Amino acid sequence: MPANLNPLYATDAASSRIGRLLFQRLIDFDEAMKPIPGIADWEIVSPRQYRFTLNDRVRPFHNKTQLTARDVKASYDFILNEANASPHRASIKLIEKIETPDDRTIDFFLNRTDPLFPGYLVMGILPEELIKSKHAFERKPIGSGPVKFIEWPEDGKLIVERQTDKQKIEFLHVPNPTVRVLKLMRGEIDLVQNDLPPELINFLADEHKLNIIKTRGSNFAYLGFNLEDKELSNLAIRQAVSYAINRDEIIQYVFGNSARKANSLLPPDHWAGNPALKEIDYSPEKAIQILEPLGYNRNNPLLLSYKTSSDPFRIRLATIMQSQLAEVGIKMDIRSYDWGTFYGDIKNGRFQLFSLAWIGIKTPDIFRYVFHSSAIPPNGANRGRFSDVRMDKAIESAESQTNLISQATYYQQVQKIALEELPYVPLWYENHVAITRNGVDNYTLSWDGNYDGLLNIHKTAAQ
Repeated sequence: MPANLNPLYATDAASSRIGRLLFQRLIDFDEAMKPIPGIADWEIVSPRQYRFTLNDRVRPFHNKTQLTARDVKASYDFILNEANASPHRASIKLIEKIETPDDRTIDFFLNRTDPLFPGYLVMGILPEELIKSKHAFERKPIGSGPVKFIEWPEDGKLIVERQTDKQKIEFLHVPNPTVRVLKLMRGEIDLVQNDLPPELINFLADEHKLNIIKTRGSNFAYLGFNLEDKELSNLAIRQAVSYAINRDEIIQYVFGNSARKANSLLPPDHWAGNPALKEIDYSPEKAIQILEPLGYNRNNPLLLSYKTSSDPFRIRLATIMQSQLAEVGIKMDIRSYDWGTFYGDIKNGRFQLFSLAWIGIKTPDIFRYVFHSSAIPPNGANRGRFSDVRMDKAIESAESQTNLISQATYYQQVQKIALEELPYVPLWYENHVAITRNGVDNYTLSWDGNYDGLLNIHKTAAQ
């Protein structure tokens, strides 16, 4: 289930995907990951002033009030207010002030130039008056998107309604993937997307009542380190861990080749990606050579704890990595928790090792959010507490450029530094899969795994 449906705070995958349906945004992205108008068109008045004008795609809020420039300003002012501790503040700190000359115009004044700026304005817009009254958006969101929130009882179904045809859509929390599959086969649910082990997907391929939809994904899975930890602050230890993980074996036998190896948060075909990055070797020999001088081996292993969610597939992945690390002299203690507890621990730095995935990354400003020393939670998502002068300088240099070509050069350097310093071990990009029942038609998958297909899906009597 989503952790927080307030888009000014939401960072988890489920909240982001559902929030995309509930709230409208100033901009969106095309398939090439370039910003395009959402509910506003824009012009560059000067290198440090961008004027956004609300267009005909603007819908009223679901409480019947009209969305205006004041609501846009209130939403972004809330994020910029340090006292509100929004995790999205780091990505828009370059906004110096916001003015609204009229109800349809928003002027953003920046403290520095950045040609990526329009791509940063991806947060859902909230009603100004409800922001002021401290409305509980996290549980009772009121937006203006194509889908309206209906109800979300404690431990119950999250129910929303399409505005085009008043069709209700229910999100059910079913933690166990086998139970999800059984419910799908019995007709108790109509659609499952992602979070299914490959063996279950292969099993369902022969089920005539079901349809399987697949597409290549860009969601970046990684192994994270707590760099404030005594052992993991040592780059050599992090390198040993990276050499010990056999990503090829996991992708082939666990994912059924439904993933591809990653070297960076951005895929190499992204306009700011770095296709020249040298791939991390699978080399248990190198890992052993690093660990032995430090006094660690199979008889005297390095003890590390690893946190993951209670999802059975994620536990299985953890168990495989545990076995691989044991071969080189690292004993990994797996600790699994319900999603809320797990995610809370990661954000608050209560871990040594963990694994998560970044979803739907489109612009390289993500590097400030996850790697800059100023982005340690709650000011960003530098969950590993990574602090590196070279990294900060490269990120800041990229942000100071006036064109995308120059920015790409520095962001490629950022990715090279990340691979050298290993605040993360890059693992793989996971493909997306959706399974629907017969009679549930017109669902499409996006490369970033969003839920936009729910806007067009329809259900007939034939089941």
